[in-house]
Order: sequence, then structure tokens, then C-alpha cells
Amino acid sequence: MIQNILGRLLAPAPERLPEPDARVALAALLVRVARADGQYDAAEIARIDRVLAQHHGLSPFQAAGLRTEAEVLEASAPDTVRFTRALKAATDLEDRAAMMQALWSVALADNTRDAEEDTLLRLVADLLGLRDVDSALARQRAAKE
Repeated sequence: MIQNILGRLLAPAPERLPEPDARVALAALLVRVARADGQYDAAEIARIDRVLAQHHGLSPFQAAGLRTEAEVLEASAPDTVRFTRALKAATDLEDRAAMMQALWSVALADNTRDAEEDTLLRLVADLLGLRDVDSALARQRAAKE
């Protein structure tokens, strides 16, 4: 499955990802945001699992399995630009706004705002076709969780 997703992401013009692949790709982007500051701690891992469970209706065990698979994909995935463009093609605008809130939720899980995470999230918001104000609102909603 990982090789299939990587093949799609590395294509010159990434096509729309089917649901199982899009699910893993979103999870991998959550992992990438969590790792952006050079730390990948238990609070971020727990938040990723919770986001995945809520977003996809998974049990805690299933969410942890999806995250584990996503960690492997993230480690070998292409640059964030290509990765995020493929996710944009796979999701509707409303889902991308919810995705941005989930990404902010992971970034804020360790109770710190980090410059690397902020920079990555600005890039991701733009690549997802979201405005700065959309990202800011997503961050505010995530902070209230």
C-alpha cells in the first residue's frame, strides 16, 4: 500500500487519491507536522491517534495502526509540496478546512508554538487552497479543543 501511495504522489501530475490512500496520506501529513519541530512526543502521538479516530470513526487500536502506517509513509514521502497537492486533489474544500484544524491540533498538542511548525502550516494551508484567515480560524478552533 505504501509503495502504491508513493507512486501516486511521485507522479508528475498526482491524481486524486482513493479513500484508503487519502486516509493514510492525511495521517502522514499529521505526522509530518508533529515532526516539524524535531520532536515527536507522546502528546503529539496521542493527538494524532485521537484525530484519526474521530475523523474516520476508528477504534483507538485502528487509529494507532493507521498512524504507524503513516509514520512509514511520511518518512519516505516526497516533499511537502507534492504531498499536500495530492491531498488537495483528494479532498473537498470543507474537508480541507477540517484537515487544517486537525493539523493545528497536532501542532499545538505539546502546548508550544514552534517556528518550524508555523512555517510548515502556512505552506500547507496555501497548498490546500486555504486563505490565511481560514488557517487562523482553524488554529483558534484547535486551541479550544
